[in-house]
Amino acid sequence: MTPLLWTLIAIQVVMGVFDTFYHHEFTERLAWRPSQQTELRLHGGRNLLYAALFLGLGWFELHGLWAWLVIAVLLAEIAITLTDFVEEDLTRKLPASERINHTLLAINYGAILAWLVPVLVGWAMQPTAVVAAYAGLLSWIAAAACIGAGLCGLRDFAAARRLARLATPPAGELVAVLPPAQTVLVTGATGFIGGRLVASLTEAGHHVIALVRNRAKAASLPLPITLITSLDQLPSDTRTDAVVNLAGEPIGDQAWTEAKRQTILQSRLSVTSDVVRLIGRFDRKPMVLVNGSAVGWYGLWQDQPLTESAKSHACFSHDLCEAWERAAKAAEAHGVRVVALRIGLVVARDGGVLSRLLTPFEFGLGGPLGSGLQWMSWIERDDLVRLIAHVIAKKDLSGPINATAPLPVRNLTFTAELARRLRRPALLRVPAGLLRRIGGDFANELLLGGQRVLPNKALSNGFVFRYQSLRSALEAIL
Repeated sequence: MTPLLWTLIAIQVVMGVFDTFYHHEFTERLAWRPSQQTELRLHGGRNLLYAALFLGLGWFELHGLWAWLVIAVLLAEIAITLTDFVEEDLTRKLPASERINHTLLAINYGAILAWLVPVLVGWAMQPTAVVAAYAGLLSWIAAAACIGAGLCGLRDFAAARRLARLATPPAGELVAVLPPAQTVLVTGATGFIGGRLVASLTEAGHHVIALVRNRAKAASLPLPITLITSLDQLPSDTRTDAVVNLAGEPIGDQAWTEAKRQTILQSRLSVTSDVVRLIGRFDRKPMVLVNGSAVGWYGLWQDQPLTESAKSHACFSHDLCEAWERAAKAAEAHGVRVVALRIGLVVARDGGVLSRLLTPFEFGLGGPLGSGLQWMSWIERDDLVRLIAHVIAKKDLSGPINATAPLPVRNLTFTAELARRLRRPALLRVPAGLLRRIGGDFANELLLGGQRVLPNKALSNGFVFRYQSLRSALEAIL
């Protein structure tokens, strides 16, 4: 084992650690994606093989049959890696950084084998024995790598086992209130909410016309659906019973620079104006336009309960939602009922605010934001899909409707409930000043501000939430 060989192994370890934590844990969140159970098992097996190799090669010379066993382990690692490449290609789209990292890992692993295999063959020609070979600091680094790889392997197997019980409930029954054979136009169809809505409609036998900007993302949508990339593709005699407009640039993925604010605003107004023009040229108008909005319409409040009749405070979130609702309201001139869903924090395992918190909380890195006293008005995603179906079916519902669960919670409670469900501490409070310096208005409005929003209109019109408390929602999701 030469210094050059150990250097190549060290490079492999560093790239592997980066891939595991940056890609697998934090950006791709494989441990919470039921579709990746097989990939996690492959990762777990490979990591345990690495742990054995680090222990064996870091402290011993393995002669005879032991050397042949190491060669067999290296061949098994290659087979697992090739299988993993196929599994990844079939089940998810790898980001560019992960593809590059995998290429570098493969090249470096080839160099390691070029130097290591001759050493192992030489050991294999000797009588079978395990000879101590202490290499000072290198042996201790190998021991640390052994422990790390072993723990990662056990983590992968535990996550795969957990995913086996995290079944996604059937989607079709979420829209059971709709009359049969409805045709629904959905914008934002590949998004976090739109994707679940489309799955519910198609599974229940309805016809979905999905407006998509990225056909690659549309591959994940269930069939049969009609895909369009522009509303101009729909002829005037197209029959639609309802339009659900959810399209818009994400508001919670980066700081609100001036350019980002304009993109957020224009992405919503442009599609909504196109939807209204489309409705205007349809020979047969849809019965209802269900338009997205958000609880940000109310602006920043403290403890005052906010129903649909509440006033607003000026801020970017309010200006955005007000402009979006006003653009949708223009469809009323064509005789179409318009509903503006003021949506709270949507809770689900595979997207939204909860998905961003799972990994840090699971590693014990979670905690309240600022004082933790700000209100979080939330809604479980399937309840939101059910509410969309409810407002389509209820012909007397129009105007703003708060799409939030009946029991909003403070950030302290949200943090504590998530930590309790994951059986982890949540002690790392993030200072408000730090968040404001990093995120500015983004942090002030989305993270530190809040609204105590109540769904009076939905409740008074007969909608029943399956998940009224955050605890019940988290127990169902996690």
